[in-house]
Amino acid sequence: MDLVPWLRKGFFLVVWFLLLSLTCTLLVDVTHSAAHPDTRKVYIVYMGDKPKLDIPTTTTLPLHVNMLQNVVGSSNIEQEPLLLHSYKRSFNGFAAKLTEEEAQKMAGMAGVVSVFPSGKQKLHTTRSWNFIGFHENVKRSTVESDIIVGVIDSGVWPESASFSDAGFGPPPKKWKGTCQGSSNFTCNNKIIGARYYRNSEPFVKGDIKSPRDSGGHGTHTASTAAGNLVSKASLFGLGSGTARGGVPSARIAVYKVCWPSDCSDDDILAAFDDAIADGVDILSVSIGGAEDDYFRDSISIGAFHALRKGILTSTAVGNNGPRPKTIANFAPWCLSVAASTIDREFVTKVQLGNQKIYEGIVTNTFDLKGKFYPLIHAGDAPNRKAGYDGSTSMKCKPGTLDHNLVKGKIVLCDGTNGYGAYFAGAVGVILQNRPVADVLDPLPMPASCLGLDSGNSIYHYMNSTRNPTATIFKSTEDIDKLSPYVPSFSSRGPNPVTPNLLKPDIAAPGASILAAFPPIAPVSFVQGDDRVASYNFVSGTSMACPHATGVAAYVKSFHPNWSPAAIQSAIITTAKPLSPDLNPEAEFAYGAGQIDPVRAPYPGLVYDATELDYIEFLCAQGYSTKLLQSITGHKSSCSSKTNYGALSDHLNYPSFALSSSNPNSISGVFNRTATNVGSPRSTYKAKMIGATKGLEIKVNPSILSFSSLGQKLSFQVTVKGSIHHKSSVSASLVWDDGTFQVRSPIVVYAIY
Repeated sequence: MDLVPWLRKGFFLVVWFLLLSLTCTLLVDVTHSAAHPDTRKVYIVYMGDKPKLDIPTTTTLPLHVNMLQNVVGSSNIEQEPLLLHSYKRSFNGFAAKLTEEEAQKMAGMAGVVSVFPSGKQKLHTTRSWNFIGFHENVKRSTVESDIIVGVIDSGVWPESASFSDAGFGPPPKKWKGTCQGSSNFTCNNKIIGARYYRNSEPFVKGDIKSPRDSGGHGTHTASTAAGNLVSKASLFGLGSGTARGGVPSARIAVYKVCWPSDCSDDDILAAFDDAIADGVDILSVSIGGAEDDYFRDSISIGAFHALRKGILTSTAVGNNGPRPKTIANFAPWCLSVAASTIDREFVTKVQLGNQKIYEGIVTNTFDLKGKFYPLIHAGDAPNRKAGYDGSTSMKCKPGTLDHNLVKGKIVLCDGTNGYGAYFAGAVGVILQNRPVADVLDPLPMPASCLGLDSGNSIYHYMNSTRNPTATIFKSTEDIDKLSPYVPSFSSRGPNPVTPNLLKPDIAAPGASILAAFPPIAPVSFVQGDDRVASYNFVSGTSMACPHATGVAAYVKSFHPNWSPAAIQSAIITTAKPLSPDLNPEAEFAYGAGQIDPVRAPYPGLVYDATELDYIEFLCAQGYSTKLLQSITGHKSSCSSKTNYGALSDHLNYPSFALSSSNPNSISGVFNRTATNVGSPRSTYKAKMIGATKGLEIKVNPSILSFSSLGQKLSFQVTVKGSIHHKSSVSASLVWDDGTFQVRSPIVVYAIY
């Protein structure tokens, strides 16, 4: 028997088997390393300071590509575009599609500060400015028209009268931005720049591929901050008056990062990267953001690099109140703005078939002309085909109500969500369970929101008659005598990351604010609402934020060389105190109090801070020298000689917060330095207001004598004693020279 052919055949079989095994192994490896597309998501790789001048920014992109190749392999980059955006104008980093394993590997690479998923953030006037004492004839700086307000939001409606450039000259020479216009969008000498971003998500039907705003949020906030004076503005006759921004002569630069679905962190960072390099003076960001790390949050990162270039970022604290620790945007280099009410409220009356009338809220522009409609309780109209019963339908959430039972009727809902009644074909909705100190914006149908007692009375009426009926009247304007106070929606402190840093900083008007609005956007932000309006009432800390932005720009116009910290200090220390009787959370609801635009440019003293001061603060927070050098690009280091635990805080901040796990044994020390910006020769005496029994607060020295402008003097505040069974205690330190009163809130609170 000839064995050669069999050996030859066996040899080829072995080779074939080995090749097959190798191929399978490679296929498994490739499949594993490439990862299924669904396992990839967008991560932000933050690398701190931008490359130095001797390294061209054009080399940044290859650097980012090389880093990606080292982590995911060049073949995977060729298969799909993984690098989505490079940040290189104002700081260094990129957004890319990575698996969780690749993200962890990237985080360990040299020069990387943090790697975190690109989250989806949410978007958080005729009378408001007058209410806070900022009248049309207020003193204006001659350089106000050189101030550029950057608005990171959902775009803008450039044709609005609030953005007309009539009377404006060309943009300031410092402006380096661009207008990313198209056939349907052009800039002018008021809106001097506009960009839009959509790096990680595909465009969907309805998206406008330009900086144009289709939702209304960005137009509203931009006009509140810096819109022109527009007379006879109203929402179908409600709130008629002159709409205007805080700095009507200022220029606006728009950065559209928010779309109907959300606002992506990678787009937000791209907008900061451009806005800082473009040359804006103040940034307004009415977008949510909250992380447990200051450098894993897009807004915090962007605002920090803005601060390094002398730009203050005004931010909204969010709309998740009144629960504690719900605050967003609480970094010390952000101006954190809560919402407050103004003295205008809209009363919406409900009349029953028995002729009794009840008053509620909701800005209602619809007029039923006194016609009565059948009245039904939402709990009696569940959508049983969809599996709901009365205990669910009573809340009136979308899809829970039976269309056949509510069509043509007014629905009584338990709670403050009436959208289910609208989608089910109801004529109108009566909401009950209205929280104290609350407001509700326009709904897409006739609506009123009543207190619990009134709601119970209506429910009793419905059960006592066979054919209950009701009508809802158009709103009328009234005076809210309790204002200002913080509505329930405004997020509350304390600061969840740095307990001894008081946040929010300030409160500003954010309830029922009338401002510019795109005529294509639904007035109620609900699709199907076909009302067309050029001005609209909207509530939220998103509306409070641009009020503070306008005030910051106003201060900047008088003091172009002031640092962001100095402007922030001026706004905080000149605020008007608010009453804890209306807001039991006190400073955790409103910070230093209600913003005062007229006093803000003239604080007398400021608590200034430089970039190095913030580095010291971050050292105390546990950030390493190596990490901070990557962030800043210079060789500053955390001192091994500094006892970071000896002080209650580590920043020259214009407020004081002290947390303690033992309310019966309170002890804290604060070092502060005041800079004289008032009278050249002045003597300030310390006054303590509101100190409670059992808690001793001392200021040393208690007198500060200045001999020149710009002079700095330091002092120390010590807190000792007990707050007994109270959860928190408030006081104020006021430096008074007879002309200026510089007030800083002090909060001592227990943490359990």
